[in-house]
Amino acid sequence: MIIKKTKFSFPTTIFFGPGVRHDVAENLLKEKLSRPLIVTDRGIVGLPFFSHFSKSLASEKLQVATFSEISGNPVKSQVLKGVEAYRAHQADCLIGIGGGAALDVTKAIALLINHTGDLFDYEDEKPGALPVTERIPFWVALPTTSGTGSEVGRSTVISDDTTHIKKIIFSPLLLAKIVFADPELTLALPSHITAATGIDAFTHCVESYLAKGYHPICDGIALEGIALSAQYLKICVKDPTNLEARSQMMMASMMGAIAFQKGLGLTHSCAHALSTVADLHHGLANGIMIDHTLAFNLQSVPKRFTKIAEAIGLSDKTGEAFISWLTEWKKELGIPANLKEAKLSHELIPRLSQLAFQDSCHLSNPRDCTERDFIHIFTEAF
Repeated sequence: MIIKKTKFSFPTTIFFGPGVRHDVAENLLKEKLSRPLIVTDRGIVGLPFFSHFSKSLASEKLQVATFSEISGNPVKSQVLKGVEAYRAHQADCLIGIGGGAALDVTKAIALLINHTGDLFDYEDEKPGALPVTERIPFWVALPTTSGTGSEVGRSTVISDDTTHIKKIIFSPLLLAKIVFADPELTLALPSHITAATGIDAFTHCVESYLAKGYHPICDGIALEGIALSAQYLKICVKDPTNLEARSQMMMASMMGAIAFQKGLGLTHSCAHALSTVADLHHGLANGIMIDHTLAFNLQSVPKRFTKIAEAIGLSDKTGEAFISWLTEWKKELGIPANLKEAKLSHELIPRLSQLAFQDSCHLSNPRDCTERDFIHIFTEAF
């Protein structure tokens, strides 16, 4: 199938397809914006496409500055430096380019431009949290991975510099004004990053479909995202230049992020703990844990597991068959089978379990879980 440029609105305006990055300048100028701050990470800023992109903006008479002091899991100090860069440039808009880290930092910078107080004063569900009410600067998103789907997300996840605990700030006002989802930007991703980010998107779809609550719109989106991931992720890993597969995974990534407004589950609680304690890449952490956590959920929603097995085309439409397929799929993608393969220590289990239980994602898990359950799950995952 030939992927062509397409425009969606859901509710964010999304320009999707190869080459849509070249439409950024035109759309900023339509909004009478002229001084963008590009927010990206240290890895992206050195890539050839980034230089070409920056020069193309300048050729359209845009005054461009770049903030690229982002690496690893994003932390508050990176956000504060980005706010300084925005003000120093006297910017009037933001362009977020990168994976989930860069896009989350872009959202957090945008929040602090017109909101007073500490960033974590706006933490979701924190007692006495400040509301997001002021104007958010115009910002656009260009994802370079097919994983978190942060480009269509309403939240930003930023870690505390000292504790490394992730804080979630949520508001529909944080949505990008325009998304330019250009699969050509993912062609240079190494296979291991493609696999880790791709299984993150898959995890979003699976957990949102299994999550408690009634939301058939999200359920339908999640099932299609599961089907696309199962069909195309392995192709992306084995043949990184396959533009159709890259396009389909970029769509699956956005679908996962749209679907998980319904909720997530204990896989994400485990992954957040692993990122905090071991600084593990979020997508990789999800990939390591997903089959171990789903085994805990198997008997709670068997009909849902049957639907997932159907979506990926298994002849044996049972939850057990799906988890067996998932374990083998992980091996084909190069994802570690367990925490031992990831070279982590058993000694981390008590702290991991404590943090996972404190994380809110498992509250929408289809089966209630206690801290003792997390100890069991992490132990089995070794």
